[in-house]
Amino acid sequence: MHKGGIVILDFGSQYNQLIARRVREKGVYAEIVPYFTKIEKLKEIKPKGIILSGGPASVYAKEAPTISKEIYELGIPVLGICYGMQLTTHLLGGEVARADKQEFGKADLIIEDKSLPIFKNMPKASQVWMSHADHVTKLPEGFKKIAYTDSSIAVIANMEKNIYAVQFHPEVTHSIYGSEFLGNFVFSICKCEKNWDMGNYIEKAVADIKEKVGDKEVILGLSGGVDSSVAAVLIHKAIGDQLTCIFVDTGLLRKNEAEKVMETYGKNYNIKIKCVDASERFLGNLKGVTDPEKKRKTIGKDFIEVFNEEKKKLKNAKFLAQGTIYPDVIESQSVKGPSATIKSHHNVGGLPEGMDFELLEPLRELFKDEVRKVGRELGIPDHMIDRHPFPGPGLGIRILGEVTKEKADILREADDIFIKELWNHALYNKVSQAFVVLLPVKSVGVMGDERTYEYTAVLRSADTTDFMTATWSHLPYEFLEKVSNRIINEVKGINRLAYDISSKPPATIEWE
Repeated sequence: MHKGGIVILDFGSQYNQLIARRVREKGVYAEIVPYFTKIEKLKEIKPKGIILSGGPASVYAKEAPTISKEIYELGIPVLGICYGMQLTTHLLGGEVARADKQEFGKADLIIEDKSLPIFKNMPKASQVWMSHADHVTKLPEGFKKIAYTDSSIAVIANMEKNIYAVQFHPEVTHSIYGSEFLGNFVFSICKCEKNWDMGNYIEKAVADIKEKVGDKEVILGLSGGVDSSVAAVLIHKAIGDQLTCIFVDTGLLRKNEAEKVMETYGKNYNIKIKCVDASERFLGNLKGVTDPEKKRKTIGKDFIEVFNEEKKKLKNAKFLAQGTIYPDVIESQSVKGPSATIKSHHNVGGLPEGMDFELLEPLRELFKDEVRKVGRELGIPDHMIDRHPFPGPGLGIRILGEVTKEKADILREADDIFIKELWNHALYNKVSQAFVVLLPVKSVGVMGDERTYEYTAVLRSADTTDFMTATWSHLPYEFLEKVSNRIINEVKGINRLAYDISSKPPATIEWE
């Protein structure tokens, strides 16, 4: 654990890592730790401030997560967010109850005293994002209400002890001045200094990798995507030829992906890489599998079996390295707190028990944009860093229903056309992630005066900064029309295209 900076106690909010991200963006180190971290550990690292995250529980529920009241007596500024506000109120003698009018979504924050340092550079009224069923009904002794919404006490403070608590979520972009609010807590209240950047992260990560690996060997599953590429270069910087990259051709890759990856890393980087063609194994084991979770776990199991087989050829291999990033983790399982599972990622929740490796995941706590910053710091070219994400299970989760070689070949061609047209129209770098989904649905069409009965495909393009939330890309109609015409005319097996206009949440970016 890094000394100083801001420590965030994780109570399980799906957005808790956004708090760390917002603080890091301001040049201050932030780290999430379990809410049950011992008070002695907090004293040892001497953070400049402590933030209590949101979470799904109610403070009055049986076995609700809690902390020692001693945290409020350490002389370290504390900020409670949502559940953190309710817990602070509950522990310090106030009251929390189920709200008659619950708030989910946008609300108007009204500040009572704009002169307070915590509200520096914020207007008297602004939009914030609420997500709560409980609210504070009675303040603890020594606290005062300093901001409100129509339905709740929104901000309270004990300024003598530097304890603040907010009902809204300042970490999400829907809270228009949330970043300013967090910055005011970090700098005006906690008196932090700007001393953290991606260069610092690389230096710390390299040291951690060297210490953990020692003289052992590491196998990394290299997909050619941003995350695994950055992980490979970072680990190689730390341990050199102790790293061997394994590129697995699963039969579920993008068009010509295996050739591109081997050429890029074999010729341009001094990294050991081996290509394993396991397409028959992956496609064979997916026969008859339609459930998304079972698909992910089947693919994850096959990956590990391939790596275990390759490990036997390396006498000293002990570690399996992965390009796991935070959105993978938080959607699969709680990292350090009780957050809810959304779906398993093959490199997180889908690993089988008894795996004969130790995991090495140097990017595990970073968001996609932070990973790209690390990549640029490491000197990886922009054309590799700016690639859209490609999931570990590949086309296996973009083919809904049973996965077959025929469907994978159809989808590869359609996806290739979509991506190439994005580049041709200078749109690729304006959207965050784009791909084609193949549905297990056929429809009647007419081509050349003949009846067709072929698959329906869906174009998906999303805009986001952190991949925790996303909106659908407003691509030009003329562009969508051209892509549709090309795919239907050139890809045998598809005769109907749709465009996905759902955002995350409530949808996810990938369909499975």
